[in-house]
Amino acid sequence: MVQSVHRAVQILRELASGGPRLGVTELADRLGVAKPTVHALLRTLEIEGLVAQDRESLKYQLGPNLVQLGNAYLDTHELRTRSLTWADGLAGRTKEAVWVGVLIGDHVLIVHHAFRPEGAVQILEVGASIPWNTCALGKAIAASSPAAVRERLLAGELAVLTGASMTDRKELGDHLREVLKAGYAIEDQESAIGDAGIASPVFDRSGEVAGAIGIVGPVERMLGESTRQEIAVAVRETARNLSRDLGAPRRAAYTPGA
Repeated sequence: MVQSVHRAVQILRELASGGPRLGVTELADRLGVAKPTVHALLRTLEIEGLVAQDRESLKYQLGPNLVQLGNAYLDTHELRTRSLTWADGLAGRTKEAVWVGVLIGDHVLIVHHAFRPEGAVQILEVGASIPWNTCALGKAIAASSPAAVRERLLAGELAVLTGASMTDRKELGDHLREVLKAGYAIEDQESAIGDAGIASPVFDRSGEVAGAIGIVGPVERMLGESTRQEIAVAVRETARNLSRDLGAPRRAAYTPGA
C-alpha cells in the first residue's frame, strides 16, 4: 500500500461524508496525521481538481473533476451500458421507475435509473448508495453471491433506515435463501417509509452475479396482491434477458422460479 495515496483517498472520503466543507485541522484530527502532511496532500488534490478550497472559510470540499471521473466510470460500466434498453423497456411495461445497482462494499451503488413513464417530477438517483440489507437490489445480489460474500455481508454492520429494516442475521439469512429460490427479492419500506422494491440478480459472462435490476415505487402499487406477482415476473424476465446480453451462461441467466 502506498501511504500517501491511501491518505489522499481517506481525505476524499472524509470530505464526502463529513459535511460540505472541512478544514486542515479537522481533517488532520480525523486521519490522525500531522497538519503539514494533510495540507500538502490537499494542495496536490486541489491542483488536480479533486478538491476545492472555499476562499472565505479556507476550508475544503470535493472538487469538480470528481464528477468527470464518476461519469467516466458510469460510461464504461458494462452492466450500466447494457441495461439502458432493458431498463427503459421494463419501466414502460410496468409504468414504474427502474434501478440498476452493483455491490460496492456493503452498499448498493445505483448505476442507472430509468424514470417512471408518467407521474410527478422525479429525482435522478444515479450515484445513490444504499445499504445492501435495506433494498431489494442488495438482497437479490447477496442471495446470488458466493457463500463467502454472503457470509461477509451478514457478519458486517446491518444498517437501520426505517423500523422495517431487517437486522436480525438469522432472519436475514433465511430470507436470502427464500430470495434465491424465488429468483427475486422484495423490499417493503425498509429504505424509506411508503416505498417498496422488487429486484432480480443479473449475471455476467463468467456466471457470477454482476448486479441487479429492479422496480421501485409506492408500496401500495408495488406490493398489492393484484400487481406483485405481475411485477416480479416482469423483473425476472428482464434480468434474465439482460444476463444473456452480458454473455452469461444459460444456467446462470436462469433464475429459480422464473
